[in-house]
Amino acid sequence: MRAIVGEARAFAHAAELSEGSIKRAAKVVRAVHAGHNGRMHLGPIVDNKALYISDNPLHGFSTEIKINILKDIDAYARSQDSRVCQVSATLVGSWQAVQIIRTGGQHIADVRPLVRINVQIVVGDGKKMGCGYYGCGGRMTFDRYITSDSWKYATNEALRIALVDLDAIEAPAGDMEVVLGPGWPGVMLHEAVGHGLEGDFNRKNTSAYSGMLGQQVASKSVTVIDDGTLPDRRGSIAVDDEGTSSRHNVLIDEGILVGYMHDRQNARLMGVPTTGNGRRQSHAYPPIPRMTNTYMAAGSLEPEEILRSVKRGIYAVNFAGGSVDITSGKFVFSMNEAYQLENGKIGHAVKGATLIGNGPDLMGKITMIANDMKFDEGIGTCGKYGQGIPVGVGQPTLKTIVLVGGTVN
Repeated sequence: MRAIVGEARAFAHAAELSEGSIKRAAKVVRAVHAGHNGRMHLGPIVDNKALYISDNPLHGFSTEIKINILKDIDAYARSQDSRVCQVSATLVGSWQAVQIIRTGGQHIADVRPLVRINVQIVVGDGKKMGCGYYGCGGRMTFDRYITSDSWKYATNEALRIALVDLDAIEAPAGDMEVVLGPGWPGVMLHEAVGHGLEGDFNRKNTSAYSGMLGQQVASKSVTVIDDGTLPDRRGSIAVDDEGTSSRHNVLIDEGILVGYMHDRQNARLMGVPTTGNGRRQSHAYPPIPRMTNTYMAAGSLEPEEILRSVKRGIYAVNFAGGSVDITSGKFVFSMNEAYQLENGKIGHAVKGATLIGNGPDLMGKITMIANDMKFDEGIGTCGKYGQGIPVGVGQPTLKTIVLVGGTVN
């Protein structure tokens, strides 16, 4: 239960649905007088556009079947290479039913399935060790992921990355050209740029992008979009957690900042329309501005053309994780699959590489964008103010200049 007046907000939640819990919650939110008389006549549930199935992924497959699949993954991985030391595999599923009642009696409902399969493999040759990870998922049931072809692909990818890591050499260091691969490397866009475009940070003038609407904030070839309406994607929502329909929101258009992501409160305070980005982890948290599926639009170049243009640099295929300071835009990201680029050719795998820079500065240094825009495989979870929510990221292959942290020769 939530009440809002201006910038003030009262929020209460309960773990049970009872008359007593509702009365206690109502007493708490009266701390903020919302100008409502407390009597509400419910209208019919508003129909939402179907973006994904409503089936509960927790049903349909017994625990025994799921355990046997995990055992099969373990046995298959170990049979592929004698250097496999450890296999960790998980099947994760959830089913969230949401009902939202707004002032005036508007009644919105949504049902959100979510599944994910993860495989992590450690390999060793007696002298050194390597680790590889692969995950995938989305708003669907387990059917797509528990077929032998699907989990074998996930296992093979995790093993391939582990073996690449096993033989990798120390990464070089310094300012250099970096080519980011398509898909999951878009997590850097999510962290270094996306969070800075969330409405609450900009209303409070704590973002590196505050007050910059209409200004050039990236190369003219860069267009950034947040879209919660994509079918089956991990970050997709039919409605946000305030009952606003999910939308396709262009944030940066050909390098120009054209919009932020808003929940209802921040949109009202900033005098702009809400964008359907009021999200929360569960009923125990108030909605705040959050991303859904955030990605960079495709360019016109072939990926091979971009790789051939690099005389000395790094090809970052996959990322492990990173952090960003919203106020300054400074970020640090580690790569878990990367290669040397020498005279346009992919060379030896490198390890221990980090990308260090500033989000707005990085966006201005993007010089080439390929036509191979790709979303991640469905593994993203975003944290903000202690809340974790599922998100999607994506981008095409692109080239920029950034400081690489590694080993100085």
